[in-house]
Amino acid sequence: MDVSQYLEIFLDETDENLQNLNTQILTLEQEPENGECIQEIFRAAHTLKGMAGTMGFKRMQNLTHDMENVFSEVRDGNIKVNSDMIDTLFHVLDALENYTTVIRETGDEGTEDNATIIKKLNDILENKGAPAADGGDSAPQAGGEEASGDKEEEKQASSGESWKDIKLDESQREVIAASMKDGRKVVGLTVTIQSACVLKAARAFMAFKSIEDAGGEIAVSSPSSQDIEDEKFDFEFSLIVVGDVEFDELKKGIMEISEIESVTGGVMTADMLGTKEETSEAEAAPAAADGKLQTAQENKPAPAAAGAAKGGQAPAKSGDAKKGGKTVVNHTVRVDIEKLDVLMNLVSELIIAKNSLVSASNVEGEQNSAVNEQVEYLESVTTSLHESVMKVRMVPIESVVTRFPRMVRDLSKKLGKPMELYMTGEETELDRTVVDEIGDPLMHLLRNSADHGIESAEVRKERGKPETGSIYLDAYQDGNNVVIEVRDDGNGIDTEAVKNKAIERGVVTPEQAAVLSEKEAIALLFEPGFSTAKVVSDVSGRGVGLDVVKSKIEALSGEVEVKSRYGEGSTWIIRLPLTLAIIQALMVIVGEEKYAISLGSIVTIEDVQDSDIKLVQNKEVINLRGSVIPILRLRDILETPTPPKEGSNMVVIIVKKGDLQAGLVVDELIGQQEIVIKSLGKLTNRAKMISGATILGDGEVALILDTNALF
Repeated sequence: MDVSQYLEIFLDETDENLQNLNTQILTLEQEPENGECIQEIFRAAHTLKGMAGTMGFKRMQNLTHDMENVFSEVRDGNIKVNSDMIDTLFHVLDALENYTTVIRETGDEGTEDNATIIKKLNDILENKGAPAADGGDSAPQAGGEEASGDKEEEKQASSGESWKDIKLDESQREVIAASMKDGRKVVGLTVTIQSACVLKAARAFMAFKSIEDAGGEIAVSSPSSQDIEDEKFDFEFSLIVVGDVEFDELKKGIMEISEIESVTGGVMTADMLGTKEETSEAEAAPAAADGKLQTAQENKPAPAAAGAAKGGQAPAKSGDAKKGGKTVVNHTVRVDIEKLDVLMNLVSELIIAKNSLVSASNVEGEQNSAVNEQVEYLESVTTSLHESVMKVRMVPIESVVTRFPRMVRDLSKKLGKPMELYMTGEETELDRTVVDEIGDPLMHLLRNSADHGIESAEVRKERGKPETGSIYLDAYQDGNNVVIEVRDDGNGIDTEAVKNKAIERGVVTPEQAAVLSEKEAIALLFEPGFSTAKVVSDVSGRGVGLDVVKSKIEALSGEVEVKSRYGEGSTWIIRLPLTLAIIQALMVIVGEEKYAISLGSIVTIEDVQDSDIKLVQNKEVINLRGSVIPILRLRDILETPTPPKEGSNMVVIIVKKGDLQAGLVVDELIGQQEIVIKSLGKLTNRAKMISGATILGDGEVALILDTNALF
């Protein structure tokens, strides 16, 4: 059977299980007696083992099998959790992540056996005197703690008779009867899949292939093969097989498939076929005469997933698989991000078309109330459609930050500094394209806090701080932006050390350093290759990190701000737009050209007199409600050839970047508009103040100003 069609599902499920294992093992390190956590780790390891076995990744399967053995003993109370075990488990997770990376790149798991890690797992078993060979095999047969408690009940309820309850139509009975007359064997089977299995359909079709390889022909399947492919069944299906095959041979082949719990059945006889026909007709009559029986069956509650293998429910499940499928509904669907990109592009084009229609309907002398009414309705619908598509593209940043507690834990051990990471706002949502890009910047900031920020336990004790340092990762939504803060209660930034390093590297002269403000000194840290570390290590010191953070965040139309107090700690603040595709913008005119400025960066719009402009250090500023704000004339920055309009008043747009503000002088305001951002490609990389372009309703192209680059 070709299982390559399940590769993407396998990778997605593996990533989720590895994230879950990381979280659970970190919890287990803090709470070694947490039984629920131990059970969850066992289940995740069991699921990974089964998935890897189904896909044919034997090395990955062997590693997770040994991990499962260890936790079978831990769950039974034969082994106690200790720090050495936790370290080994994290090594296992690293190895599994490496397997996943190789599989994603090549489609194969590679040749690394991880014998050293497997030996450590077996040593954990042997040193505690627990059996290594069978330690993890009894529990998987039960599919977890919940199923094992009901094992005897399942055997009594099922007794392997589900295949006898398959309802046959006239043609099926004729085919089976003819096969019996020809002397061919007819075997009935009921196959039960373990309740912890994720890829049920894959297991079922592997069973089909095993039967075909043994020379059998599947005459009847209940549920149907289509329902099995669509996973519209619980954890049990029944088959009638025709051919020169024995039941024991079929059972042996199917039981070799991973995560098959049991195979029961026997040889069908002509008497059984006759009984089946009579039973089928007897059951069909009242169903046809009165729909109450069918309604009553539909209203029966579906069995829970963990206990779905109970044989007592088999007739209801096999006789009406589609009803069972309706009761167990999956409310989520995996969608490739490229498909969402296509959908977003179509919505973008629709918005451009809507803007064109609005522009055309506003032509003087051609206004029509009915047309205007429909245009307003179209505008409302497209706005709602845009918001819906954006919500589909939004994902929690939890998918990125769940790996950071493990990283901080490893850094704490490597650096010999006790520290804890506290996270809030993991449910905060961002556009998928933004979430995919913020992982590295956040990782750099956390490593920076761990290495440069948090002091040693001795120093912290001398300063009257707790010996364990604290790092905080907070995320929250602020208007049309998402703010992510990384802060610590460590040493803070020594601006004098930064200035001395800058002088040493020739970035600034001693005279320039003497007049640098604290913010300007901190800004030097973002220079490429700049580092204050005295020793180069595998954690930091090479001068890469903060410059990457700045370039990555600014490429996402975001900004980075730093606040620090020496001896008390630092806060790194990242502001990101919710989306990079469609934004609300203020349209302005400078010279004869139209430009767009994102509303997210605008504070206010002011009407300023020429006489209000003052000169400070030969630069134009205004005093706005007690704040001195520098003035930037866009005509000069954009090198507009036409002369400025005459008049004593100027339109000034006050924009912000963190705590900084500036006033942009424009010639004229057009108004607010929803615009679609179009990339200008690599040819315009030198024009730092331009972040893209948009198509207006009249077909004209307007450039989008990046106000962050103007500061």
